Amino acid sequence: MSGAPASIVQLAAPLTGWCSPLVEVPDEAFASQLVGEGVAIDPLAGELLAPCDATVLAVAAARHAITLRGPLGCELLLHIGMDTVELKGEGFELHTHAGAQVRQGQRLLSFDLDLLARRARSLMTPFVIPAGSPFSVTRAVTGRAVRAGEFVLEVQTAAAALSSPAAAAGDTGRTEERRVRLAWPQGLHARPAAKVVARARGYAAQVSVHTPTREASARSAVALMALGARAGDELRVRATGADALAAVEAVSLLLAAAEPGAGGVPGARGAPAQSAGATAATMIVTPAGVAPLGQAAPAPPAEPGVLRGITASPGLASGVAFLQRDVSAPIEKQGQGVDLEAAALERARAQLRGQLAARAAQTAAPEALREIAAAHLQILDDPQLVDAATGLLSQGSSAAFAWKSALAPAAAALRALEDPRLRERAADLDDLVAQVAALLHPGATACAAAPPRHAIVLAREVLPSQMSALQAAGVAGVCMAEGGATSHVSILCAAMGIPALVALGPALLSVAPDTALVLDADAGLLETAPSQPRLTAVRGEITRQRACRERLRAQAQRACHTADGVRIEVFANIGSVAEARAAVDNGAEGCGLLRTEFLFLERQSAPSTDEQVASYRQIAAVLGQRPLTIRTLDAGGDKPIAYLPLPPEENPALGLRGIRTSLEFPQLLHDQLAAILILQAQFPVRVLLPMITDVQELREVRAAISRLQRARGDTRPVSVGAMIETPAAAVLAPRLAAEADFLSVGTNDLTQYVLAMDRGNPRLAARLDGLHPAVLELIARSAQAAREAGRHAAVCGGLASEVHAAPLLVGLGVNELSAVPSRIPAIKHLLGLLTLAQCQELAAAALQMADAAQVRALLARRLPQGGEDS
Repeated sequence: MSGAPASIVQLAAPLTGWCSPLVEVPDEAFASQLVGEGVAIDPLAGELLAPCDATVLAVAAARHAITLRGPLGCELLLHIGMDTVELKGEGFELHTHAGAQVRQGQRLLSFDLDLLARRARSLMTPFVIPAGSPFSVTRAVTGRAVRAGEFVLEVQTAAAALSSPAAAAGDTGRTEERRVRLAWPQGLHARPAAKVVARARGYAAQVSVHTPTREASARSAVALMALGARAGDELRVRATGADALAAVEAVSLLLAAAEPGAGGVPGARGAPAQSAGATAATMIVTPAGVAPLGQAAPAPPAEPGVLRGITASPGLASGVAFLQRDVSAPIEKQGQGVDLEAAALERARAQLRGQLAARAAQTAAPEALREIAAAHLQILDDPQLVDAATGLLSQGSSAAFAWKSALAPAAAALRALEDPRLRERAADLDDLVAQVAALLHPGATACAAAPPRHAIVLAREVLPSQMSALQAAGVAGVCMAEGGATSHVSILCAAMGIPALVALGPALLSVAPDTALVLDADAGLLETAPSQPRLTAVRGEITRQRACRERLRAQAQRACHTADGVRIEVFANIGSVAEARAAVDNGAEGCGLLRTEFLFLERQSAPSTDEQVASYRQIAAVLGQRPLTIRTLDAGGDKPIAYLPLPPEENPALGLRGIRTSLEFPQLLHDQLAAILILQAQFPVRVLLPMITDVQELREVRAAISRLQRARGDTRPVSVGAMIETPAAAVLAPRLAAEADFLSVGTNDLTQYVLAMDRGNPRLAARLDGLHPAVLELIARSAQAAREAGRHAAVCGGLASEVHAAPLLVGLGVNELSAVPSRIPAIKHLLGLLTLAQCQELAAAALQMADAAQVRALLARRLPQGGEDS
């Protein structure tokens, strides 16, 4: 379009349709502007026209995307729909080719609108200026219909950026190069290109990707797409700059890795532990042989009448199906005036602020509910979000649309992350959008029906704010088509004792209302057509288990001994005051693992020593004079810390995590050890060090403790333990036991490292079993090393919470078990039925088994069945 200054380019709409901001595109790469800035058009006609006079740089092999170079060298990407690359050209007809000169308004391609509407995820068509371009969007038309050919975008660049192409060359220091085969199944299309750009931005070096005939900057998604690289093509990755080696390795590894999520199944790194406050009628102890919590159950052939999901909260339930539909308040784009809409948004936020503050202050509510409400309160008043909403209001947006649009980029950025725990936090932002919209339009959601008592709720995804109402309604269980095992809803279900499954898939929403269901969350199963005898049996089992648990909880207040009087300490793994209370109620004799990450995660700065002392003291006060084992910060890996400058790692499980992170950031370790020493003046405290691999790490922490004690004039002995979580630690257990005061085996990590299986990979979930003989052998060696050094041997990993594994662990030489609170009564009861000799005989037999399945079969044969109520 003409009439613009030399550094400004005006662009016409390439399609006729509704024009929206990119945040509304249902794809993280575009919505978060990883690909670039621009707009999206939902087409009403199947023709794509040139938005300006331009050169066609590239046409995607699937014909769904075209890259142009317009005036002043401005590059443009036009991408028809979402996931249209998977159509492999079907429904598209090209009218141009790479290298062609086109005029504004000239037809570039035609597409079958009806076919795409049926088979594509979305028809929304991004029209973007690529990330890394010297151009930026200065004006855009959104929130209304546009006709092809009318003005839609204005972009501008500084003259210096145009006149000095070498200005972006960066550091001309060392140059590194790698050859790699592209592993992405659909080639280098928009989303993988955006991931490459995001990875390259983390380095100062200038990175480029080369084919035999072309090259592209790794900071330009469009340029990368224009390479036309397909799966299996050989690429050269070249980087120049001070950190060239790290940059070229990072980009090369990404290109050589299969596309994340391609054909994958949602998985989780571990489900929240079942709380002691479980609804008595709905939970049973996990039987031997089922998959660990938070992992998909083994996937045998599909069974009629059975849906499989991922355990979010364990338990057994029966009830009728209640389909919770998404009933959301309407969100109009255009407002009724800036002042009116601004006042409405402030009122809604003030109302929600009061509601969240009340939830956060409810001392009778589960700790998880209070903590999540407090987190939502912080998001609600985030100044960046409020400023973004205010800016949209000033442009004429409605209050609801401005709030939704302000939160959308942050939600999209979270969904783009690889870590499932962080990715699932996007649901919290969706929840705040829904709550504010409901307060702005209170009548819109009033028609949402409440579930009947003892119903099993079926939903696409339940929001955290809905859980209190579901608990009050007395629902028997929750099943979600989507979601993850580490989401806030999953945490709340576990805290409330409501059995729950996630990631059951779209078939869940086809279950007819009022269908009789059986939810076996321990096994990851939802039975949608149980027989009447099956229903009767399940209801009887729930009643029996309720009575049994009450009896065992009363008995668990006594110290644990085997049948022949050998003392075995049964402690609890905890991470909050509420869990400490549950531990005491269930008969825990102390805390074998306090997870301190709750103090460090989801905040902008590290907690002070005083803040840590206050938190630890609350938990210690609940435990009384029972031992409290405080694990130092176990960060890194699948628990990143936002305020620590940790570089991106291709394999975080083998990177800077556990004690390595604390030693890398000594001030963090100093503050945490100082807090523990202060607490030791009042309570029996032990220090536990995660991810130890050699004696030197232990010595460095001992030295740090000694420095703190000298400064304080403190001469009391400090008990320091080493976690056995790696094969190296197990092999070196005799040396570690000689210097540590106790050893504690973390079976979750030990299992994944011994078996070389990522515990976050759902395809390996059925095989990732801590009862594998190789894992048991290392536990036995560690226990023997501790015994020979006169030390205590503990197990605090997930295996210690498996009731039927307890006698086996005791037989291997373990004399302390630290389990989730709800399992403690059953563990104490089962150990009281067996002599130490019987446990040792069981362990010796288990070590001769070929695999974990044989070990589980052995336990099923040798141990009293229903060990929690025998």
